[in-house]
Amino acid sequence: MTDTIYAPATAAGRSAVAVVRLSGPRTKDAVRALAGRAPAARRATLRTLREAGGEEIDRALVLVFDGPESYTGEDAAEFHVHGGAAVVAALIEALSALGLRLAEPGEFTRRAFENGKLDLAQAEGVADLIEAETEAQRRQALEQLGGRLSDVQARWTEALIEALAMLEAAVDFPDEEVPQDVAARARPALERLVAELEAAATDAERGERIREGYRIALIGAPNAGKSTLLNALAGRDAAIVTATPGTTRDIIEVPMVLAGYKALMADTAGLRDTGDEIEAEGVRRARAWAAAADLRLWLVDGSSAETGMVPMELRPGDLCLITKRDLPSGPAGAWAAGQARRLGLSATEITAKGPGDLAWVRATLDERIVEALAGAEPPAATRLRHQELLSEAADRLRHALDQDEHLELAAEDVRLAARALDRITGRIDPEDVLGRIFSTFCIGK
Repeated sequence: MTDTIYAPATAAGRSAVAVVRLSGPRTKDAVRALAGRAPAARRATLRTLREAGGEEIDRALVLVFDGPESYTGEDAAEFHVHGGAAVVAALIEALSALGLRLAEPGEFTRRAFENGKLDLAQAEGVADLIEAETEAQRRQALEQLGGRLSDVQARWTEALIEALAMLEAAVDFPDEEVPQDVAARARPALERLVAELEAAATDAERGERIREGYRIALIGAPNAGKSTLLNALAGRDAAIVTATPGTTRDIIEVPMVLAGYKALMADTAGLRDTGDEIEAEGVRRARAWAAAADLRLWLVDGSSAETGMVPMELRPGDLCLITKRDLPSGPAGAWAAGQARRLGLSATEITAKGPGDLAWVRATLDERIVEALAGAEPPAATRLRHQELLSEAADRLRHALDQDEHLELAAEDVRLAARALDRITGRIDPEDVLGRIFSTFCIGK
C-alpha cells in the first residue's frame, strides 16, 4: 500500500460542508502543498487551500491523523471545505495534480483491515452502519462494529484450540505419561460448541432479515384489492389501481418501516390461469416471490361471486384478508373464511377505505415482525457468509465426534473447523473474497 489515496467522504451534491479524506505515506506532503504547513495531529486548524499555481481553492478546516493512530492505520488527513460542487471539484483536481490516486470503493476500510485496525466482521459492521435505515439495523451494525461477533468467534476458537491440544496429545504421545482419557475429555467441549454454532447459524437468518428487510407478499386473484392495500399502507400511489383485471404484471416492491424494522412489501400479479404470455410470466414471478417471503397476505374480494383458487404458497401463520367489506357480501368471502380455517390461517374482513382497518393491519404486521426478528439482543452473526462458515464449522465438529477410532482424523476436522471460524474475521480469507466484500462499500469509506 504505497499509494496515497483520496476521496470525498460526503455524498455528492450541495451541502454546508464537504469532507475529503486522504490516507497514505504522502498525506502530510499533500497537506503542506495545499495548506502551506501541516497542523498538529488531531487539531482542527483553519487553513487557506491553494492549488499549485497559487490560486485559492477555499478556506477549510484541516485535520491530520498520525499513523498508526488513525482509521486506516496510516498517516491520514481530512479537508472540511464548503459543500459546493465547484469547491469539491477544485480540491479533487488539486489532489490529483499532486499524483495522489482516487480511492476505490471501500479502500479506506480495507486498509484499516489490512493494518489490523478492524477485523473483517467489524469492517462489515461499518458497511452495515452506513446502510442502516432503521433503528434495528443501526443497533445490529453497532454491535458488530464493536466486535461482538469477533469476541464470540475468539471464544469459540480458544475452545477449539484446547480440544485440539487434547486430541493431539493422545495422538502424538500414546505411550507417554498422559491420562488415558485425554481424548475423551475433548468430547463435551466439542458437543457444546456444535450446539452453540448451530444456534448461531440459525440466528444468522434473523440477522440477515434485519439487514435486508422482512419480506411480505400480497397475493390473491386479480382485483382482490392488493394494489389498493399496498398504496394505503405505503401512504402513496406506489401501484396502479384500475378495475381492469391483470393490471399488475410485475413485482412492485415498497420498502417501509414496521415496528422499527425494515420491511419489503410486494404487490404481485393476480393469480389466475391465463393465455397471455406476459401476464403468465407475472404470475410465475408472483408465486416465486411469495414462496420466498417471510409472510404472505392472501387477499380475497369478499364481494365477489367467484371463489378463485387457493394459493399453493400459503404457509401456517399467514393471513387471509377478506377485502371490500364495505360492499355487499358475495360467496367468495364465506369460501375464503372456510379455506383459511382448513389451512390454519386467521381470516379477517377489512376495507382499505377504513382507517380503523388499516390501523389493525399495521398493528398485526408490527406484531408479526417483532415476533420474527426481535430478541434479547441483536444476533452475533448477520450475513449469509457468516451462516455458511458457522454451518461448515459445526459440520466439521460433528464429523470429528464420529471419529472415535481415528483420533488423527478427528484432530484434522477440529483444525478445519477452526479455519472456518477464522474466515469469519478474515484471518485467512483469500484475496478474491476480500475484494468482493470491500467492493460493496461506498467510495470514501
